[in-house]
Amino acid sequence: MLVHICCSVDSHFFLQQLQKDYPYEKLIGFFYDPNIHPYSEYQLRLLDVKYSCEKLGIELLEGDWDLDNWLKTVKGLEQEPEKGDRCTVCFDKRLNVTAQKAVKLKHTSFTTTLLISPLKSQEKLKIIGENLANQYGLNFIFKDYRSGQGMHLQAKEVKENKIYRQNYCGCMYALNAQRQEQDKLCDELISPISKQILPQSIESRTELYKLRNILEDKNTDYKIIKERFLNYRLLSAKVIVEKQTIPSYFIAYSTLKSKKAQGKIEYTKNGINYLNKNEVKIVSLDTFNKLVSQNYTDVKQLIFNPLTFEDELKFRNKLFNNPYDLSCLIILDTIPKEKITIFCDSQTNIDVREKII
Repeated sequence: MLVHICCSVDSHFFLQQLQKDYPYEKLIGFFYDPNIHPYSEYQLRLLDVKYSCEKLGIELLEGDWDLDNWLKTVKGLEQEPEKGDRCTVCFDKRLNVTAQKAVKLKHTSFTTTLLISPLKSQEKLKIIGENLANQYGLNFIFKDYRSGQGMHLQAKEVKENKIYRQNYCGCMYALNAQRQEQDKLCDELISPISKQILPQSIESRTELYKLRNILEDKNTDYKIIKERFLNYRLLSAKVIVEKQTIPSYFIAYSTLKSKKAQGKIEYTKNGINYLNKNEVKIVSLDTFNKLVSQNYTDVKQLIFNPLTFEDELKFRNKLFNNPYDLSCLIILDTIPKEKITIFCDSQTNIDVREKII
């Protein structure tokens, strides 16, 4: 039986139940989800599905991440709500490819872990699955494992096996609508040019679950906990001197109340240059290098090869005895004597993240 897998949150318990109901059937997982965006999230979910299937002793195959074809398939349905027509078309495409794969592998039946998701229509999935089964000469296995205690048992398995619990279905259109409703920044679709790993980003979650895999392999005792923290994203920033934009680097947790400040350096002490307005502090690259024991040749190099986010907090703490000081802290190649114009659009918010202890 070929089992289309959408994510390990839905697949782990579903596959366990299939193993019980079909003890003599060879189950093969098929991860085909071109709807998942961005690619870093796709890779994280694939990492987790591999972890789950390995625990269950199930072979896993990966389909193509053909996002371009998926986008063409759902064109014109971008504004549809979740469970609407876009989801129906998405189901049809993924199950169609799964059925074709089953025929190619000479399987006699197929199913999908989408059936257990409370956000997906079982009725639609059943109709699509049975139509494809008739078309390709297969059996579509319809199982309602979410009824009764199903959802409770699923949640229990997810927690006990430390499965990654994503906070959106995967589709960029549903994600945008969800974040708008939550009045939250859709930062899953934002990546810094520096490739710095930001807190509570997809990349940071990937690092956490890679560590989980290592600890599991070593049979090391650990626990994944949640913690509240002050999150931060820099959306855009620049420094202008004499009508020219100059290279600048804004240290993590730099904020400006009105997103713009103008002024001149009025005081310097211990390598920190204080603007006469808006609590702005500026440090030269030479001073920065000495304080963080680095040898950046210019600010452009710093922009594309920054410190880790955590080390930037240590630097801020070294200057102000407070890693979460929100003053705009900027690194420049040299300290200008002329009037400086600064733009800084950033966001801070109370957030929750996972942590391994």
